[in-house]
Amino acid sequence: MTDTYDVVIIGAGPGGYNAAIRAGQLGLKTAIIEKRDNKKLGGTCLNVGCIPSKALLHASQLYEIAEKDFDGLGIKATGLKVDLVQMLKQKDDAVEGLTKGVEFLMKKNKVEVFYGAGEILSAGRVLVSGPDGDKELDTKNIVIATGSEVTPLPGVEIDEEQIVSSTGALALSPVPKHLVVIGGGVIGLELGSVWRRLGAKVTVVEFLDKILPTMDGEVSKQFQRILKKQGVAFKLSSKVTGAEKLKTKVKLSVEPAKGGEAETIDCDAVLVAIGRRPHTDGLGLETVGVKTDKRGFIETDHFQTNVKGIWALGDCITGPMLAHKAEDDGTACIELIAGKAGHVNYDTVPSVVYTYPEVAAVGKTEEQLKEAGVKYKTGKFPFMANSRAKTNHETDGFVKVLADAETDKVLGVHIIGVEAGELIAEAVSVMEFGGASEDIARTCHAHPTRSEAVRQAAMGVEGWTMQA
Repeated sequence: MTDTYDVVIIGAGPGGYNAAIRAGQLGLKTAIIEKRDNKKLGGTCLNVGCIPSKALLHASQLYEIAEKDFDGLGIKATGLKVDLVQMLKQKDDAVEGLTKGVEFLMKKNKVEVFYGAGEILSAGRVLVSGPDGDKELDTKNIVIATGSEVTPLPGVEIDEEQIVSSTGALALSPVPKHLVVIGGGVIGLELGSVWRRLGAKVTVVEFLDKILPTMDGEVSKQFQRILKKQGVAFKLSSKVTGAEKLKTKVKLSVEPAKGGEAETIDCDAVLVAIGRRPHTDGLGLETVGVKTDKRGFIETDHFQTNVKGIWALGDCITGPMLAHKAEDDGTACIELIAGKAGHVNYDTVPSVVYTYPEVAAVGKTEEQLKEAGVKYKTGKFPFMANSRAKTNHETDGFVKVLADAETDKVLGVHIIGVEAGELIAEAVSVMEFGGASEDIARTCHAHPTRSEAVRQAAMGVEGWTMQA
């Protein structure tokens, strides 16, 4: 007789492996299925996404600081050059170490790992088709955590050599002379920043009239100015309609988004980064009757699909397509399966762009508040007036706090600045507890630190900013 699992999880990315860990902690008999060919856990984020991109962002930023800023700081460096082979190796080493860490956590929490493609045969049965043969698993609950995949662009075929997705953009060699990034969102701007720092000319082609379209409008405008000052070129309100691959270059056809005369851009590498879509092909959703919406996202109510015993989380359901959102989904989903009160507050999920400076946000933008007719107050503070930022010659950007005009409850916080991704955590905590801008304003912050800019912006909501 086949053993029955309490939970079988399809997908071992941040949502899946965190779900598996929580299930093991709660004493549930758990299995997880991963189809990645290299038998590495961690999903897109760990293998070819947020982790390796941060390794390259960090290394390339250190190189640019040494190249451009050392002299002004009184540091003399000679013979500075990029060793791309070593830079890519240290990125791969970071990934290798962290994937082994996930494997260890599976063993520690008694989670059985199966490598292969998972297909749902019924509400209580999953087929694993893998390199070691096929196996059917009986289970009380199935959790779909299959994540997302690159959205293709018609007329621009990705080959991961000349025309790459975010995966190929992590391993370009040599450094391209001219890289065209199609898409002015987070992934395109981060990876474009890496290769610009290492010597590439970078042009961003964006269909809309601004970059980071979901971010606060003021943030988007100032951030574009900063990137332009760094050397990134932008073609907004433009669309790529085709790509011709030649031996040593790519010829892109670009025309105005609203129609008009086309132009040709010559480059030697193209990054397609127009977004991601849910990855649910081959799961057998149609067979068992799991509903999806018109965009392909699995429909859920507190992670439960319309089929009892089948759950879904992370990028394949609606909400921010972020690793940390998926992690919280995984924990909450398993707690609900175990009869506990699992919950995720999507209003306090932060977003970060890991460029230099960083961009970070949580909660509502000014545009969203205006559209909803919410009366709000604004406090803003520039890093130019922050002691630590000024001393460190890192003065680009600002902090903006949006608070309810009547209750003073913090509704949104938006930051452009060095280490903005770390600074946003304070705002997330305050918002999670329903705090007010005055709570931040009256909390003592160490001096001199960048975090003081968050406090000063909060003080500005009521007009009593003290630094200038």
